[in-house]
Amino acid sequence: MAKILILYASTDGHTIKICERLQQVIEQQGHQVTLVSVNDEFQVDLQTFDKIVIGASIRYGKHSPGITGFINRNKRLLDSKPNAFFSVNIVARKPEKNQPDTNPYLLKFLKQIAWRPRELAVFAGKLDYPKYRFFDRLMIRLIMFITGGPTDPKAVIDFTDWRQVEAFGRLIGAMPL
Repeated sequence: MAKILILYASTDGHTIKICERLQQVIEQQGHQVTLVSVNDEFQVDLQTFDKIVIGASIRYGKHSPGITGFINRNKRLLDSKPNAFFSVNIVARKPEKNQPDTNPYLLKFLKQIAWRPRELAVFAGKLDYPKYRFFDRLMIRLIMFITGGPTDPKAVIDFTDWRQVEAFGRLIGAMPL
């Protein structure tokens, strides 16, 4: 049994739901999983975990600065353990942009950091216009209009392929120590 940390940054809560599904799948494999927001990173002893997984959502084309800071501060530790990274973004709803080697946000992020995760995944996120603040709703609708996505201000669409999330969870559980 491995002790696995899933550290995340979530903008609207959907990345947390993905983390919870990963936790379920990994714990079914007999491992212990701890979920921690990047905002609470200093409350955990990273050394006590056998594997570390980091997940982050995208807002306006960028991952959370907190995730980038965490990675930069802990690169040596991350490199010393089995590790993984996943990105959650709406552009991954498109089949030609839903893989680590085709997702522009993940590719851009990997160029900005020195760490090279052993495993990578990209998950399409959730569009939830009613939940967004006025400015965010306006901007996201504009982005969706430009990219051919849904623009109905009442739309709530979960683009996440949950089987893909579960497969990633099994991969994390099976990563050798």
